[in-house]
Amino acid sequence: MSTSFLEIVELPDGRIALRRAEDEEALVVLDFSSDAKAFLQGQHVEVAKAMLNVGVQMAGRLAEGDFQHEQEARVLH
Repeated sequence: MSTSFLEIVELPDGRIALRRAEDEEALVVLDFSSDAKAFLQGQHVEVAKAMLNVGVQMAGRLAEGDFQHEQEARVLH
């Protein structure tokens, strides 16, 4: 990924996207269900920002080789 600026935007359909500032194409899109939005009491944008922030940090660590890859199978939940 280039070193251009990234931005987090709310799309017209309510999804949250991470994209390059100079590009309309989304790199990552988060789509919260109506149940999730209700549970988060309107704070889904803040949760999306936190999720994307951690994801970008992790991608940076992977790119720098600072991440230990686990050899065992992982349960994702």
